[in-house]
Amino acid sequence: MGGVSDPSTALPSDPHRVPSAGERTRVVIIGGGPGGYEAALTAVRQGAETTIVEQRGIGGAAVLTDVVPSKTLIATADVLDLVADSDGLGIRDADTGAPPNSGTLNVDLAAVNHRVRRLAAAQSADIRASLSAAGVRIIDGHGRLAGSERVEVLDADGQVVDTCEADVVLLAVGARPRELKGSPSDGRRILTWTQLYELEELPSHLIVVGSGVTGAEFASAYRALGTDVTLVSSREKLLPGSDVDAADVLEKAFTRRGVKVRSRSRAASARTEGDGVVVTLTSGEKIIGSHVLMALGGIPATSGLGLESAGVRVKESGHIDTDRVSRTSVRGVYAAGDCTGVYPLASVAAMQGRIAMHHALGDAVSPLISGHVSSAVFTSPEIAVVGVSEQDVRDGTISGEVRTLPLSTNPRAKMQGITEGFVKLMVRPGSHTVIGAVVVAPRASELILPYTMAVAHRMTAEEVAGTFTIYPSLTGSLAELARQMHKAD
Repeated sequence: MGGVSDPSTALPSDPHRVPSAGERTRVVIIGGGPGGYEAALTAVRQGAETTIVEQRGIGGAAVLTDVVPSKTLIATADVLDLVADSDGLGIRDADTGAPPNSGTLNVDLAAVNHRVRRLAAAQSADIRASLSAAGVRIIDGHGRLAGSERVEVLDADGQVVDTCEADVVLLAVGARPRELKGSPSDGRRILTWTQLYELEELPSHLIVVGSGVTGAEFASAYRALGTDVTLVSSREKLLPGSDVDAADVLEKAFTRRGVKVRSRSRAASARTEGDGVVVTLTSGEKIIGSHVLMALGGIPATSGLGLESAGVRVKESGHIDTDRVSRTSVRGVYAAGDCTGVYPLASVAAMQGRIAMHHALGDAVSPLISGHVSSAVFTSPEIAVVGVSEQDVRDGTISGEVRTLPLSTNPRAKMQGITEGFVKLMVRPGSHTVIGAVVVAPRASELILPYTMAVAHRMTAEEVAGTFTIYPSLTGSLAELARQMHKAD
């Protein structure tokens, strides 16, 4: 994970400056997203004098323009998906007697986005209140290193308005959306994922450039909301690097719902034309739509932090080089979140921040274990994964056994009209220790937890199988698959 040391066992603290007797350790955190605010709460609980410097608003991009807004939008889309798929449940329109479908409902996008922004602001306010109540000092402004023991705070004009002395510094500045070269976003027709929530009317045809997690989620959500969607993917499959079977289920769901997927196609440019946009592919073909979303990943927001002058090592990608306890190359300076390039997940950022503070303030701490990280794609259906992948087993990288159980056999799924999805389990041969799992289902992000616990605590398939589940429930398939793994030996 870079050039700094990479511990694999619990480690003692690594103090920057040892405070004198009776003096509190001074912690300064640049960035108020999940990595920053979780680190602040951890630090203040351990008695540190803690300060957060944040320029965009507490909660950072995760709360204000990324995770919270997107999942709030997706929650509305999920309701429409339920309506669209309820024909088989015997539900009919009260006036016409016709089967319900999402096309018979109107989406007030202005109202939806107003709710999105309101909830994001409320979450930010709640976090700020929690930090203040805990005794964390919050400074609004842009923070940068002035050496390794001092943080300067700049105002919007770039003037230094405050200076904080620090024994420990945590950098948790996140990332910003990557844009297509030569086709910058304009906030009206050419959009990044941070700008979608200002739209007042539903796009008639949204072109999504990028088939990773962000692109897939917004393609799924906007199609459910009633927008025509074309997804431009440079890869053969959606969600490159993910479970192949899961990507296949999602691609079939997209086809069934009418999402047009342009595989092995790369966008060369995008421009506004009249009341719409034109996206030109590298092949020369043009796709015409009303709006285009650039879902091309993120760029670490590490410029202007004073990293070079402080001696903090940065990778070629611009990410801050860290080890598994979040240390940078400079003693006493830590980093967490998307700016490190470890995993672009709010949960990982929060864990990195907590680990950094435990380590810096004297606790023995277990390093971040990548194999214990669970993640989800909030499409319809959702996809959740943890641990090693089936591809790792097929390639011989990991020794394991793989078994899959379709949800179509689950009684609760039948009752709810769920026809897509599966659960997949990877275990070690002989011992049947659970080493990885995939769940593709509605609310897969919730269903993955038992398997995540099994991976983290080295449980066997037999132990999972022996745990009671509710009948009928989708979790019943988690235990049933574990029982089948026992039979397979």
